[in-house]
Amino acid sequence: MTALTLSTAAASGLRADAIVVGVAKGAKGPVLAPGAEAVDKAYDGSLAGILETLGASGGEGEVTKLPAPSGFKAPVVVAVGLGAVPDKDEAFDAETLRRAAGVAARALAGAKKAVLALPVTDAADLGALAEGALLGAYSFDAYKETGRSGGAAKNGKAPLGEVALLGGKPRDAAHKAAIARATAVVEELNRARDLVNTPPNDLTPEAFAAVATAAAKEHGIKVQVLDEKALAKGGYGGILGVGAGSAAAPRLVKLSYTSSKADKHLAFVGKGITYDSGGISLKPAGHNETMKCDMSGAAAVFAAVVSAARLGLEVNVTGWLALAENMPSGSATRPGDVLRMYSGKTVEVLNTDAEGRLVLADALWKASEEKPDAIVDVATLTGAMVLALGNRTFGVMANDDAFRASIVEAAEEVGEESWPMPLPEHLRKGMDSSTADIANMGERMGGGLVAGLFLKEFVGEGITWAHLDIAGPAFNESGPFGYTPKGGTGSAVRTLVRLAELTAAGDLG
Repeated sequence: MTALTLSTAAASGLRADAIVVGVAKGAKGPVLAPGAEAVDKAYDGSLAGILETLGASGGEGEVTKLPAPSGFKAPVVVAVGLGAVPDKDEAFDAETLRRAAGVAARALAGAKKAVLALPVTDAADLGALAEGALLGAYSFDAYKETGRSGGAAKNGKAPLGEVALLGGKPRDAAHKAAIARATAVVEELNRARDLVNTPPNDLTPEAFAAVATAAAKEHGIKVQVLDEKALAKGGYGGILGVGAGSAAAPRLVKLSYTSSKADKHLAFVGKGITYDSGGISLKPAGHNETMKCDMSGAAAVFAAVVSAARLGLEVNVTGWLALAENMPSGSATRPGDVLRMYSGKTVEVLNTDAEGRLVLADALWKASEEKPDAIVDVATLTGAMVLALGNRTFGVMANDDAFRASIVEAAEEVGEESWPMPLPEHLRKGMDSSTADIANMGERMGGGLVAGLFLKEFVGEGITWAHLDIAGPAFNESGPFGYTPKGGTGSAVRTLVRLAELTAAGDLG
């Protein structure tokens, strides 16, 4: 991953491929952001005017390159648009800085080193810039000709090699901690992206479980893997039913991070469908190609638990990865079949493409047995949520309004877009079954909410629970933007980590 350093050196004296400055959109033209003073001085105070002449406006995500001034050891200055100038006495917010650093890192792919002279007022700003740079520099080249050896892929560019952040103090404890936190979280988030991007012929449930096991052992996390025999013995009808049609057997992975100083316990549950064909209810043409991403929830949970361990958070965090491959075959679950879930409840399967809720139901009930203080599940669950909220926002449902609000606030704090969604009880009736306790489908309208109501049935009594439907933002099919690449995004990782931090600090309601 891209290396990060803090530097107090003058921008002019740093050897690098580029110096990055910020430019905002003012009422009368581009305005230089704090951090660019030394660079502007070298242009005799005319940098804003030069940028305007080159067509720069300061709009968010805009990139303008120009030759560095005389005397600079870096040959190029890169001006990154920050968007509107903040109101008087206000600074650029963390997400603006995060995105700007991400844009700069993407624009400088192939470069060995860049210096970021962007606005910094405190350690939080440094952390945001570090996160943005590391997220923006991400590249998945493992399956390209030369990318397998760690270099640039054929006909491509290697990720930016090193970023030096100006405005921080290398010996300041808070500044060092901000960089260390950003590095740990983004390394795990990028590992989640790698998992999402890995082709499903290589990332089977067994292979995913092996990756999780190796990481757990590396970071002192206790791991337990239930294979198909253990799942059958334990009565995990949902996970087994979804995986019944595949030659790749399902798995349930438990990751347990414990702190000797913790008095709170969070459980994270992730949907891990390593490939979703829809099963017998086969997806229509054009809907299969990106279904390797249907394990994004499990990837997010995995990354969050490992991040908590690396950060040494004073909270116990258990991650449950419900892993299966949903395929059609002679042994596959059929529409009309009834599955007996781990909880003992029976489910009539009306649509085998509503499979995520089946594996989550088993994992949620298992997680409930440990009586955690709260459970949060994460899943690419419904196309209905994408229709409701678009491709960049995940929905949040919960059985506790205050907890739902806390999750939305945590997501906003770390720069992830979310929206609170209801669980209308009148939609529950649509899942009534004349054959079983409940059906896995209900009313078509409000399908994302129906799925949330189904999951609620499998949460233990008295346990605070929330459901994050990340179907929209988990996989970016369009071009990259900000620090978000094309492909797997690592959606919800930062929100889960922040929830764990808030819980450890006693600040989560």
